Amino acid sequence: MKKSLRLRETSPQYMISRVEAGLPFGELEALSRAFDLSLEKLSSLLGIARATLHRRKKEGHLHSQESDRVARYERLLEQATDVFETSEKALGWLRTPQRGLGGAVPLEYARTEVGAREVEKLLGRIAYGVYS
Repeated sequence: MKKSLRLRETSPQYMISRVEAGLPFGELEALSRAFDLSLEKLSSLLGIARATLHRRKKEGHLHSQESDRVARYERLLEQATDVFETSEKALGWLRTPQRGLGGAVPLEYARTEVGAREVEKLLGRIAYGVYS
């Protein structure tokens, strides 16, 4: 995984300031590559309309709310990779319906912050061997 996706390598204050200022559009492109999803599909998960996506690409950066959603998905990918030890296994898990989420697909469940927290909790239970 590219260094730019490793959130723990930066302080929370730094990440907050980056998100508030708006992440570079390249961060969204890097996340798209990391998830092996088209920009359009990832943008749909992030709630970014196609026209907005094209505007942000021209502008070269995302707005703060969009940046916050990108950071959310970066965080989930990082945690899943830590739990499953490879990005391939992490991506497989994130794309597969999970009984611990009521049969929901983690990538889709994480569209909201509440859903992302539930995915994180499930990953935590898996990491500690708690049946889920």
